This record gives sequence, structure tokens and C-alpha cells, in this order.
Amino acid sequence: MQTAFAIGPQNYQWFLANVALVPHSPEQLMAQGNQASNRAVAWETLEQNRNREVPPLPVFESAERQIQASFLKENEIRAFLESKDLMTVPDWLMHYRNRLMPAHVEPLAFMGVTDDLTSETLLDEDAYSYIREPSDTLPYFALSAARDPRPLIIHEGVPGHYFQLALSWANPNPIRRRYIDSSVNEGIGFYVEELLLQAGLFDFSPRSREIIYNFMRLRALRVEVDIRLAIGDFTIEQAADYLARAVPMDRETALEEAVFFAFNPGQAISYQVGKLQIMRFLADAKLERGEEFSLREFHDFLMRNGNVPIALQRWEYLGSDDEVLRLDALGGKAVTVPQ
Repeated sequence: MQTAFAIGPQNYQWFLANVALVPHSPEQLMAQGNQASNRAVAWETLEQNRNREVPPLPVFESAERQIQASFLKENEIRAFLESKDLMTVPDWLMHYRNRLMPAHVEPLAFMGVTDDLTSETLLDEDAYSYIREPSDTLPYFALSAARDPRPLIIHEGVPGHYFQLALSWANPNPIRRRYIDSSVNEGIGFYVEELLLQAGLFDFSPRSREIIYNFMRLRALRVEVDIRLAIGDFTIEQAADYLARAVPMDRETALEEAVFFAFNPGQAISYQVGKLQIMRFLADAKLERGEEFSLREFHDFLMRNGNVPIALQRWEYLGSDDEVLRLDALGGKAVTVPQ
């Protein structure tokens, strides 16, 4: 029950290299986050300008309508993945569905995402996201889903967390079933958002593209928030103020994020850092295999082994130990506090 949460730059570097297996220093992560943030702001601004005559997305008239639409959209996403040859959707995979939030869950909602993603022993059951009644006053993520459920379905459900975890839980290797690594789990969740944007899922939904770009903006900003909280540059209040202004997002969600990330150092970087590792992994695999490269095969490998750090997946898939060797070097490196 301590109130102090900053672990300091040396401990943070040790964590990155020896626990998270992230082959970058805090300075490099900060630079990556800033570059990604600038990119997201630029593309979101361009998208907003492009859509200046397009009316805003309405909020669903009821939770029941949102639940029905979410189920239809989840099935459309599964069909899109197969039809575009992006990845294999196994016949045995159950569904990621919405359900109205029970009264006993509501008081706990501030602790994280209100999802039941099943488990290794419950692969024959559907996963659920517990939602609130649609309203214009909902907090950041719930409001996005009340307008278009697809961005959160992609990240939390299919082909994001539920999809990846279910395939990992079905892995014949028990270690790969049970080891969890947030940097690759969240990296996959973030990566597949832009994957489906670029693949064309939102071609006819311009305001939904804006949601994806704003999600990108938030995930990039989380890198700076994570690092500055961990090394002691940000208080929780300062981190919340920064997120509320820079995303922008409602103060309630910004404060919840700041509190969670303060006491879970390394978690907030996992979205952007994991995504960048996956994109480098994909690019190198394409360059090495050329015309023999299969995007479906690559994604199937990534999802099946989605509990394993990318540095190790890369070593197995490409036979390249460059990131592993870099981790050894970073483990003992002196750390400079990012400016």
C-alpha cells in the first residue's frame, strides 16, 4: 500500500532489458513515442480535414442495439480477415460479444477493461465485453464503442486480445500457453488496429478512421507517460493532465490511466513498442523471404506464439538473434534520463 511509485531510471532500464525483453533504451523509446505521436496527429488532422462535410457518428439508441451491432461486426471482421488472406480464423474459435454490465461489476470498472476473455480451460465459451448504456457522456473508450464497436472489437476481441490469447492457450507447448508478456500482447492489439485500417476495413466509414488515428495518438503518448512516471518526472496528476490535454480525452479516463500506469511500470509502453517490434519483424521477414513470404503464415505464427516476446519470436522465425544480443548489451548499460 505504498504511495511512492517511481522506480528510477536504472531500475527501469534493468526491467526493460531483463524482464520485458525490449531491445531499446528509455531514450530510444521516448524518441519512438514522439515520432509516432507526431505521425498520429498529422494523419488524424488530415482525416478530419477530409471528413469536414461528413456528419459525426451517432450513438446507439440502446445497449441492445449496440450488442446486436457488435455481434454482426465481429462476424464481418472474421470474414474480412479470411477474405483478404490476412490470417486464419480457426473454426473452433468462439466469439467476442457484448453484454450489459452487471451491477456487481460496475464498481470495479475503474480497475481496468471490463472484459471476460475466458482462459485455457474455457476455450469452448464465448468471451464478453461488459458495456454501459450508450450515451454522449460516456468515457473515452466506451464512447467510441457506442459509436462504432469495431475499433475496440479489433483490439480487445478479434483479431486482438481474445483471438491471440485463445490461439496461444491452444498452443501445444504448455510454457507458451501460460507465459504472458504485455509488450507483445498489447503490441498485437495495437498493431491489428492499423492493420485493418490499412487493409480497407474502414474504407467506407470515414469517422471510424478518425477513431483509429486518435487511438494511435493515445498509445504513442503513453510511452512518454510510462517513462516519466517510472523515472519520477511525472506525478499522477501531471500525467492525467497531460493525457487529458494531448489526446484529448475525458479527465476520468485520463486519471484512471495515470493511476494504473504509475503502479505498473512498463505496461503503457507495451502498445507502441510492441507494435513497432512487430512491424520490424514483418519487414525483415518479407525482405528475407521475398516472393515466398506469406502474410497469412506470418500472422498465424505471431498469433499462435503471441505470449512470447517478439525478440524471441524473431529469433525462432528468422534465425536472427540480433535483438537478443542487444538485450544482453542493454542489461548493463548506464542510463541517461530522457529530456
